[in-house]
Amino acid sequence: MVQPGGGFDLSQIMQQAQQMQQKLVEAQEELANTEVTGTAGGGLVTATVSGDSQLKNLVIDPKVVDPDDVETLADLVVAAVRDASANAQKLTEQKLGPLAGGLGGGGMPDLGSLGFGG
Repeated sequence: MVQPGGGFDLSQIMQQAQQMQQKLVEAQEELANTEVTGTAGGGLVTATVSGDSQLKNLVIDPKVVDPDDVETLADLVVAAVRDASANAQKLTEQKLGPLAGGLGGGGMPDLGSLGFGG
C-alpha cells in the first residue's frame, strides 16, 4: 500500500475497500437467508428469526396457553424472541467478524463516506 517514497497507493486501497464491501454484502445476504431459533419455557415457546434478526415464525405449545395468565405467555414469547435474536447476533459476529478483523482496526469503518453503499 505504501509506494516507494512514502506515498500511499490510493487505487490499491480503493480496490481493497471495494473487495471488502462486496464480501460484506455477500455475508449480509447469507445472514438474511439463514434462520436461527430461540426457545423459552423449556421449549414451550420457540421463535425463529433470520440471521438479520427478522422474526420469521413463532410456535407456542398449547399447554402454555392459559386465558387467566396471559402475562406468562407474553413473557415466554419475549424470552424466546430475545434468545433467537441473541443467537442471530452470534451468527452475525461469526460471519462478519473475519471481515472486520481484516481491516486492522476494531470494527468496520463507515464505507459509505467513501462512496460505497451502506
